[in-house]
Amino acid sequence: GHGVVPSTECSVGEVLDMGYVVAGDTGTATVKIKNNSSLTLPFSIQMESLSPTRDRDRQKIPSFLTSSLQRTEIVGTQNYNGFSVFRVSPTEGKIEAGRSQDFVVTFSPDHESLYYSDHLKVLLFGKQTAHEIHLKGAARNHPMFVEGGVPLDVPVESLAVTSPVAPQEALEGVDLVVVCVGPQKAVRSLLLLLEYVEGSAEPARAEITIGAMQSPLLAAKKAVEFSLEGGAELQRAGMALHGPRGALERGQRRRIGVSWVPPGDLQTSEPLLVSALLTVKGDITESYRVLFMARVVSA
Repeated sequence: GHGVVPSTECSVGEVLDMGYVVAGDTGTATVKIKNNSSLTLPFSIQMESLSPTRDRDRQKIPSFLTSSLQRTEIVGTQNYNGFSVFRVSPTEGKIEAGRSQDFVVTFSPDHESLYYSDHLKVLLFGKQTAHEIHLKGAARNHPMFVEGGVPLDVPVESLAVTSPVAPQEALEGVDLVVVCVGPQKAVRSLLLLLEYVEGSAEPARAEITIGAMQSPLLAAKKAVEFSLEGGAELQRAGMALHGPRGALERGQRRRIGVSWVPPGDLQTSEPLLVSALLTVKGDITESYRVLFMARVVSA
């Protein structure tokens, strides 16, 4: 007889990011797997969130406390309604020699969270792992989102009930928290790190992305507007903003860039820290306190 090694090719890499969707809506993506072998390959799909040992595996210290490298759990936020956040179809079948199989991945979050995730395995003959794909996605209750900078939050959803905090309390003490100031407005913090290489002719750069989602669940309203107010403080620190204000139609993204060249009187022994206020207006108005931390590093 002849021993043949199964060979398959997947259209996506190790991570499939479903992006942002409105909570309660559905996003889809297609993964194509091609059978490069000379024999028919029976396949099956396994989802980590449906593993029979998942409850036992969760009885451990969260990875964000034990490792500074892993931000997202293998199985992240799950739906409140008990249905799977990610679904894959078909879950089993056969791929003929030289043919391809399309797998439709459905992302259906039922509440707002930035840390939906799961882990998908494609098994051949019921035991051989052919491909592993980390699934991730985010959901918001409102049509706009802001991303970028250094993560400041904990990538695990809390089940604790939090009480509102007055606006003046949000500006005192610790700044790197999410503070609720009412049912229609939120104050969040973003940290942008700018590292200027000593002696370089190029400035340090960072950026923030503003996005507007498109969904049939959203009423057709005016464009999402944004503005980042830097003022004289940023100029004195040697920072320049690029595209600090504008408007987005649904389905669009815009980037706000910031560049930094250290002023001549900067004390390089300690980082420079300045802040600005980012305002995003859609069906509600959201405010983000953007912290710019800049430092000089050696080449």
